[in-house]
Amino acid sequence: MSSNIIAIVGRPNVGKSTLFNRLIGQRKAIMDNVSGVTRDRSYGHGQWIGKYYTVIDTGGYVHGSDDIFEAEINRQVELAMNEADVILFMVDVDAGLTGLDEEFANVLRRSKKPVFIVANKADTNARAHQMGEFYALGIGEEIFPVSSQNGSGTGELLDEVVKHFKDEGVEDPDAGIPKLAVLGRPNVGKSSFVNLLLGEERNIVTDQAGTTRDAIHSRYNAFGKEFIIVDTAGLRRKSKVSEDIEFYSVLRSVRALEDADVCIVMLDATRGIEAQDVNIITLAEKNRKGIVILVNKWDLVEKDTHSTKQFEEEILDRIAPIKYVPVIFTSVITKQRILKAVEKAMEVYDNKTKKIPTSKLNDLILPDIERYPPPAIKGKFVKIKYITQLPTHNPTFAFFCNLPQYIKEPYSRYLENCIRRHFDFEGVPINLVFRKK
Repeated sequence: MSSNIIAIVGRPNVGKSTLFNRLIGQRKAIMDNVSGVTRDRSYGHGQWIGKYYTVIDTGGYVHGSDDIFEAEINRQVELAMNEADVILFMVDVDAGLTGLDEEFANVLRRSKKPVFIVANKADTNARAHQMGEFYALGIGEEIFPVSSQNGSGTGELLDEVVKHFKDEGVEDPDAGIPKLAVLGRPNVGKSSFVNLLLGEERNIVTDQAGTTRDAIHSRYNAFGKEFIIVDTAGLRRKSKVSEDIEFYSVLRSVRALEDADVCIVMLDATRGIEAQDVNIITLAEKNRKGIVILVNKWDLVEKDTHSTKQFEEEILDRIAPIKYVPVIFTSVITKQRILKAVEKAMEVYDNKTKKIPTSKLNDLILPDIERYPPPAIKGKFVKIKYITQLPTHNPTFAFFCNLPQYIKEPYSRYLENCIRRHFDFEGVPINLVFRKK
């Protein structure tokens, strides 16, 4: 993880996520007037007067509530504070000093980190004067009146915060690192899978569907592999999405899919492949992403010697014509094949980024074309002269020929199969283009 880390903490509904979005310059965290929207730690990157920093958004710290997530959210807040170089303790000028603020101040007193009290919703001078009561907390170096909604006061705050950073930091600590997004319906075990990989309770896990709301990015570095893994909210059918917060969660999940290099799509073995799973896989394919299917909860299924093969065939039948996707049977509870799943995802990433030399392509594919040339149409014979891979993000092959318009879908599929047979593009959609020679 990078240096120059700012953690934003405080009780629920004081505007932490709004400030987080303001400091990183994009709407990454979900904001809503409902208390307790944020649950896990969420990371973003920003820059101020030549210094780069990482910001952590946290859930609202509460005590003695009936929220089933209370203990877990509080743990995530403490983890963020341990990680941070500077802590922003956010309070609400409108609501004034509350018992929860005082209680949380006691937690902050144990921290040896620099703490700044950020008095939010101080949009006017009159409101800014109301912040005096927060001096009674007796913590922090200074109180900063801000409005995270319109950005006033955030410049002065950052001027002071960056003085505590020892170096310039890194513009984007995640640049050039493979991104894997874990996707699936609610409650298939996405957060448990990510936690198991990372070896820490990075994401809150409960039996309740919809526990994860934001798309949570984590850096993974073990067994000689380094990548960013993104845990996402469960994707349900549109008709089942009833509240705004879930709508935004789904939006963040789809954006995580669009930003990823490889999508790990998790299915529930006890329910089989359902329509929504097919939709997610099709969306990943449409966005030309690498795809790995993980069938989780495999330990709960009664099996015989043919179970795996039958289940895999059923999946590939449902997602046809997408036949190139690897299927791995895992159990997060028994830790079965978890590392194999990661290795396969990294193989798919390598397949997605590999380049085939033109000479090798022509040596192996042209003989296949000679054995089975394109069928003649209206008495015209198509002659494919040579093939090359184009310098694109996704594997794209250009076939140069005399009559590109006469190459039809079935023959294009034959050529794709030839490329896959010789060069192993498992898990990756490939594009073929036909150009006039």
